[in-house]
Amino acid sequence: MEAILETSAAAGIEYAASRTAGNGAAARKCANCGAPLYGRYCATCGQERDTHRRSVLGLAHDLFEDIASFDSRILRTAKAFLFQPGELPRAFREGRTQRYVPALRLYFFVSLVFFLILSVTGIAILQFQVVATPMKVFRDARGNTYIFNPAYNPRDASLKGMRRLIPVPKEKANLPGGVYGFSPNPFFFQPTIHSSGLTPAMRNQLAADERLVDREIESGTRKAGQKKVTDTEAWIKQHVYAGIERLGANPAALNEPLTTWIPRVLFLLLPVYALLCALFYWRQRRKFYLVDHLVFSLSVHTFTFVALIVAVGLAQLVSGGTVFLFLLASIGIYVLLSMRRFYEQSWFWTGVKFLSISGIYTIFFLLPALLAVIVYGFLYS
Repeated sequence: MEAILETSAAAGIEYAASRTAGNGAAARKCANCGAPLYGRYCATCGQERDTHRRSVLGLAHDLFEDIASFDSRILRTAKAFLFQPGELPRAFREGRTQRYVPALRLYFFVSLVFFLILSVTGIAILQFQVVATPMKVFRDARGNTYIFNPAYNPRDASLKGMRRLIPVPKEKANLPGGVYGFSPNPFFFQPTIHSSGLTPAMRNQLAADERLVDREIESGTRKAGQKKVTDTEAWIKQHVYAGIERLGANPAALNEPLTTWIPRVLFLLLPVYALLCALFYWRQRRKFYLVDHLVFSLSVHTFTFVALIVAVGLAQLVSGGTVFLFLLASIGIYVLLSMRRFYEQSWFWTGVKFLSISGIYTIFFLLPALLAVIVYGFLYS
């Protein structure tokens, strides 16, 4: 049998060589094994004929030709990815992989483009401009000092019992320049704000607040209520004051930690989303392997970056609320259509599983991870 197979292979090579030679093509040797080479690949070892060695000009020509061609792999991938949600993971499952760019490569390319756009344009993902509002200090007959509670609203029944005035330590109330209330004003996808301009009086108040907390730690009690101050609470308070001061000096202080950690967090969450899909489609486990769910997860997260790229442009024209609604609507519709095409179930079950998977993933994994990144950047940026 081995002799027959070897003879058949040799005869096939000779036949192909004779036909090619008959058509006027010159034979050459395979660079890998030395066998006669006709066509794009060696029939003996599979070595490709083209060594892909090009001059810089040749590489530029090939790249331009590939991009400009309406039938190129890149354009086919972009068309299927944007206008046929779920086609790329379905093509992978069905073995039609040569027509499109691999899912992992596409994910890295789109995410790289997103962060490159932010870097080149100087746009920050998230900024907090510290807004300091002067607070009027009230004094009673005993000399105790208070400020008005900004959350107090007598017309709101849900806030019944809330105090109108909040006690303030006298050291803080007697600070030069008065007492301020600090609140963060968030900006999404806006040009970098270099300074919010905290005045010396505002910085003095932050320093005084930190001194008060230090005293509470030493004494172990608060003056109001004699409640025990835990080490964790004191640690958080100290870092919060330091974080406010950093944001006051640089509203974009969170941007560097966000651009560093968000790509890593989302990449680590890829298999989490795939596992959720595998769990909800457990009955189809013979049809869909875990790698199929992973490719689907790559496709969904890749579109998330595409939607973010569009949102960066929209944020320069419309309000942040409109941009947020666009993100939710575009990602939601795309994921729903992708699940319908890829998993091929009815609209009812696709909708139920879409809401379940999206809710669990967003509430228990995505939002906590993003919140952890923001808190980390606020405390340690």
